[in-house]
Amino acid sequence: MKRKFIIIFTMLLFIVACGNSETNETGNTEVLSKEWDEIVSSSNGTEVNLFMWGGDEGINQYIDEWATPRLKEDHDITLNRQPMNTEEFMQKLLTEKKANKNEGTIDVIWINGTNFKNAKNANLLLGSFSKKLPHFQEYIGSKDQNAEYDQGTEIDGLEAPWGNVQYVFHYDSSKIDTPPSTLDELKRWIHDNPGKFTYPNVSDFSGNTFVKHLLIKGAGEESGLLAEEFNKEIIKDSEEYVWNYLDDIKSDLWRNGETYPESLTKLDTLYSQGEILMTMGFNEARAESLIENGAFPDSTKSFVLNDPGSVSNTHYLSIPFNSPNPEGAMTVINFLESPEAQIAKMDPTMWGEGTVLNFDKLSEEDQKIIENLDRGESVLSTEVLNEYKLPDLDTGYTEWINNEWANRIIEQ
Repeated sequence: MKRKFIIIFTMLLFIVACGNSETNETGNTEVLSKEWDEIVSSSNGTEVNLFMWGGDEGINQYIDEWATPRLKEDHDITLNRQPMNTEEFMQKLLTEKKANKNEGTIDVIWINGTNFKNAKNANLLLGSFSKKLPHFQEYIGSKDQNAEYDQGTEIDGLEAPWGNVQYVFHYDSSKIDTPPSTLDELKRWIHDNPGKFTYPNVSDFSGNTFVKHLLIKGAGEESGLLAEEFNKEIIKDSEEYVWNYLDDIKSDLWRNGETYPESLTKLDTLYSQGEILMTMGFNEARAESLIENGAFPDSTKSFVLNDPGSVSNTHYLSIPFNSPNPEGAMTVINFLESPEAQIAKMDPTMWGEGTVLNFDKLSEEDQKIIENLDRGESVLSTEVLNEYKLPDLDTGYTEWINNEWANRIIEQ
């Protein structure tokens, strides 16, 4: 089924891209020529449909309990969070583009990486809007690295940075005294504790990124090139390490590696039930809300591997080509890039992720708020996180892992 979906999706992408190679213009791109005050005024009293991954309760809480009521109060905008996997709304947009449906149902999408690259190539996005946003101009700027490239793809103003997260492992400190600090130590721990570790299916970005760390380790001194354009030569030099490692640990994984959790949510559930002793994923502070609501044990702590390091990731908000309310979409995105919204998003009782705003461009008051923010006992210090921080890889490696993992691990 997965292979069938990929084939259909790729065919749709090719057809749409060929049919729209000369222009990205649609009826609602006129919004890009409007003054900002006019855009905000037009958005008052409207509804905005935000389509996004819904697998994290802390993220959902931030949108539903913090952002939505404030947008209603400040702009009289009703924000409707629509949980949907990115691949699903991408296919929906591709189908609508092919059918020339210029008024859809999606206003804002949470997107990055491969999905952004595909959306850009197929002209599924409204146009270059980010420079229109006052908060983007004031606190980020078009020269910011996060505003120029998304995992090797030029952004060209088609999406606006929303948040930064770093990949960490979480563990139960009441059952593990000292967590592994390298991939080799992790392998030994897995062998010494059979059935107590696993990782998500690589179709989930958390599982895919776990494997990326192996790719970085295997690349050795050439690992810096992985953040650039996809390079088949690096694959040839490092793939043996990747598949040997995964094959070596397979029999000692949860359920002997015969099945893998389909999502991070499923992995978290196994951890919360005590079936496994570690979970993992992007967002260095995400465990705090799960500890707070009782899903994770109070003894949950986090760690990163100092060899090879910890992959970081920036994610974005964008507007589809056929958004029925592009003015409302731009107003919502600008609000979500405000210092108020970005600082609230750092609160570990809700989302807890890092900000995309340039710290030096913030007011002294906002800087002090961030410096004094207690992100929780399970969160590693900023000093440690920055020391081992790695850039995310070109989207070509994500696709390569998806394809090869199915052949080399699942079908063995």
